[in-house]
Amino acid sequence: MLIDTHCHLDAGEFDQDRDAAYERAVAAGVATQIIPAVTRANFADVGVCCRRYAGCLPAWGLHPIYLHVHHRRHLDDLCHQLDHWRPVAVGEIGLDNFAPGLDLATQEYFYFEQLKLAKDFELPVLLHCRRANDLILKHLRRVKPAGGIAHAFNGSLQQAHALIDLGFKLGFGGAFTWGRATRLRELARVLPLDAIVLETDSPDIPPEWVGKGRNEPAQLPRIAAALANLRGIEAEEVAQATSANARAALHL
Repeated sequence: MLIDTHCHLDAGEFDQDRDAAYERAVAAGVATQIIPAVTRANFADVGVCCRRYAGCLPAWGLHPIYLHVHHRRHLDDLCHQLDHWRPVAVGEIGLDNFAPGLDLATQEYFYFEQLKLAKDFELPVLLHCRRANDLILKHLRRVKPAGGIAHAFNGSLQQAHALIDLGFKLGFGGAFTWGRATRLRELARVLPLDAIVLETDSPDIPPEWVGKGRNEPAQLPRIAAALANLRGIEAEEVAQATSANARAALHL
């Protein structure tokens, strides 16, 4: 059975067929889906999703992309939520140096404070990082949380090993299945299998065969098969290894 370590099944894109999307995933062999929150207001939707579906587990966090809706008091709300409903991780948190209009200093404040909460609660973290891997690593070394997953990893080989050395697994999903993603495909091929977990980031980051369509967790087995093909091993080996890695990273 596979574990989708990053899936936004609560997103509005699934409002018309959420039950069916979940059932398709289960039928495809995706036993567990990790549903990360992105804003304070989003805690409720993630909670509804995780109560409704037995295979969905929550992560609570404040995503850097939604900086415009975050308030410092939301960190207190996050602390309460972590205490009220212990998640598998604090997330989705991190830094984004790609999307326009996001103040990096404010992002760092929220990221650092959430890392400290993760440390206090002895929880792993789900990291969002775009074009900020070195800064992500700087704060991880300062706080030293209980490991976690670098979601949608797209850094260098050196940065990958730095994260691994800090106890992190690296999330791979639809992005590496595109033929033009040569650097990412090489990372997926050469990194230690015991450092890799699988994800869809549904409804985003669709694999090549989906094109511009909506991604969903039922695509995970085919993503696993694509990784197996890239590495020259059996899909079952990828499924077993990545699921074990996810359980280790998230203390499942």
